[in-house]
Amino acid sequence: MSKSKHVTQVTNETSGSSDPTTVPPRRYVSRLVPHNSNVITLLLMGTAAVQSVTMGYDGSMMNGLNILPSYTDYFNLSTAALSLNTAAIWVGGMVAGFFAGQLCDWLGRKSVMFWGAVLSIIGVIIQTCAQNIAMFIVGRVIIGLAAGISGVAAPTYMAETSPVRWRSIMLGLYFDLWFMGGLIAAGITYGTQYILTTWAWRLPSLLQIIPAVGCIAVLPFIPESPRWLAYQDRRDDAIEVLAVAHAWGDQSDPIVIIEYQEIIQTLEFEKIAGSVSPLEGFRTAGNRKRLLLMASVAILSMTAGNNIATYYLGTMLTQAGVTNTNTQLQISMIMSAWSLVLALVGTLFAEKLGRRKLGLISQFFCILFLYLTGALSGLYSDGTNTSGSYATVAMMFLFMGSYSFGWTPLTVLYPVEVLNYSTRAVGMGIYTFLANGVGLMITFAFPFAFEAIAWKTYMINSTFTVLGFIFMYFYWVETKGRSLEEVDLLIDGVKHSDVPDISDVIDKKVSHV
Repeated sequence: MSKSKHVTQVTNETSGSSDPTTVPPRRYVSRLVPHNSNVITLLLMGTAAVQSVTMGYDGSMMNGLNILPSYTDYFNLSTAALSLNTAAIWVGGMVAGFFAGQLCDWLGRKSVMFWGAVLSIIGVIIQTCAQNIAMFIVGRVIIGLAAGISGVAAPTYMAETSPVRWRSIMLGLYFDLWFMGGLIAAGITYGTQYILTTWAWRLPSLLQIIPAVGCIAVLPFIPESPRWLAYQDRRDDAIEVLAVAHAWGDQSDPIVIIEYQEIIQTLEFEKIAGSVSPLEGFRTAGNRKRLLLMASVAILSMTAGNNIATYYLGTMLTQAGVTNTNTQLQISMIMSAWSLVLALVGTLFAEKLGRRKLGLISQFFCILFLYLTGALSGLYSDGTNTSGSYATVAMMFLFMGSYSFGWTPLTVLYPVEVLNYSTRAVGMGIYTFLANGVGLMITFAFPFAFEAIAWKTYMINSTFTVLGFIFMYFYWVETKGRSLEEVDLLIDGVKHSDVPDISDVIDKKVSHV
């Protein structure tokens, strides 16, 4: 493998502030894409958030619908039917995991996000117009398929296109917006509870279409992933996108040059190593470790107990002695707002604390507060002790706050960072399959568990999360402050390029000449 020669030297040069009037004319990037790199960064976030907002909206909406008599009575839902209606979205997500990664590598990240949004619109229309359980389930499976496809393409796209200094914030905010969708849905279902017709549940369902429409509207104004372009041997296009997205179009910017050379040299290494096919890539020790780290996020983030509170908060509150429908909807709305605030705080700390420490803190307090929720639910489930019921609800809030602080920003931030280019899209497809598979199991099984063993469900869940904490402590690596290519050093033991680290250039320690 040939590598570019370079010289490093101490410099006070400033990056990313080039005069936009001096940059060369564009040859590949559309004129619709703004010249301001900061605006592009915001558009990247807005476009990629479609899956997060959609899933957050869906979780809170279904929690609200499961509380509304107009919904449960219309479909005459038994426990099994309630579970199936709620869990159907995970089936679609699991199916997406089989092919979404390969689709991203074939068509590109932007194209896959577009088709994911189109599928979401189709699914929402079918779900809203449902006349029976079968039609409702079909709509939800399609929504899950769309969310799964977008869930592979969007985080991959954001990680590969966003500037290094903004990556933790952007990928953290990506899933923080899950709670934004949840808050919106909670407010809407709270308002529609007073509608006397089936529009009490059809209207919240229909409004789920908005994020997908917004995604389609913004896609023309953002560029394709520079790493995907480089992999297609469109190197001139790749460096142009890096310059436009990171340095106002200046291709001579030191950060752009180093990023570009890191990408090219690392891809050359991966091609020589023969690790660019979907399955071949996981035959090396380093890539197997990447797979295990990615899988740990998919499984542990879904089994921490959050899905119980997301989809069956009404059941949790009933077990705690809070049975009034209006009160349950109010608590759902407040919890979404509370979770959003804690998720935003956690995102701001992702770079300061580091991914590993943030995850361990979150997991520890999830274990603590889920145990306490179970204990209090067992003591005060009859609802006769008002103080006990309030204490149980407080533990639920502390649990969701703990989860939101760490797991919410890490859910897509960590897996896309530990995967290299050759395994990233396919790996995120596997991630989507695992996460949706675990989500399906939990959302379908837990209503039966609540019926059979009530508060002991929390205790079993908490015990499993202890094992997750031990795994994270001994196996997770710290990725903060590194470009995607520089993470190779932590996993493979070697960096596959000979240029300075991006963080050194950002800190003005060195420049590339």
